[in-house]
Amino acid sequence: MSLQSLQHALWPLLRPLLHLYRRLAHGTTTGVRAMVIDGTGRIFLVKHSYVAGWHLPGGGVDKGESVTSAVARELFEETNIKLAGEPKLQGVFFNNRESRRDHVVLFIVRDFVQEKPPEPDYEIIEHGFFALDALPPDTSRATRARIAEVFEGVAVSEVW
Repeated sequence: MSLQSLQHALWPLLRPLLHLYRRLAHGTTTGVRAMVIDGTGRIFLVKHSYVAGWHLPGGGVDKGESVTSAVARELFEETNIKLAGEPKLQGVFFNNRESRRDHVVLFIVRDFVQEKPPEPDYEIIEHGFFALDALPPDTSRATRARIAEVFEGVAVSEVW
C-alpha cells in the first residue's frame, strides 16, 4: 500500500481526533473559507475525501495565525490558488454543526493566480470552477446559502 493510499484510508479516522484536539487545546475553534470567483463568475469548489458533497475551500486557523494568513495558506494547500490581492471579508458565521464553539470566517476572492490545477490527494479528491447555474447536485447546504447571499442578495445568516 502506498503512503498516499494509507493517508487516504486513515484521514477519516484522524479528522475527528484533530477536531477534538482543537476543541480541547483552543476552546473556541475558528475556520476560514474562500469563495473564489473567476472572471466569468464561476465559483471554485472542492470535494473532500472525508465529508460528502462539494464545499468552498478552506480549513482551520492555526494557533498564532491570522485569518487572512490562514485563508491564503489553505487556498494554496488545497487549490494551488495564490492570492494576488486582499481577500474581502464577507462575514463571520457560527458553525453549530461542528461544535457549539466553532466559527467560520468567509472571504470573497476575485484577485488570484492559479498557475496549474491542484493534483487530487488524500484530502481533496475533486475540484473545479462551476457556473452558478451548474453547481454539482451535492453542493453542501452551507455553500449554496453563502452563494445565494453573495449573488442573489439573500439576507446574510449568522449561522454557517
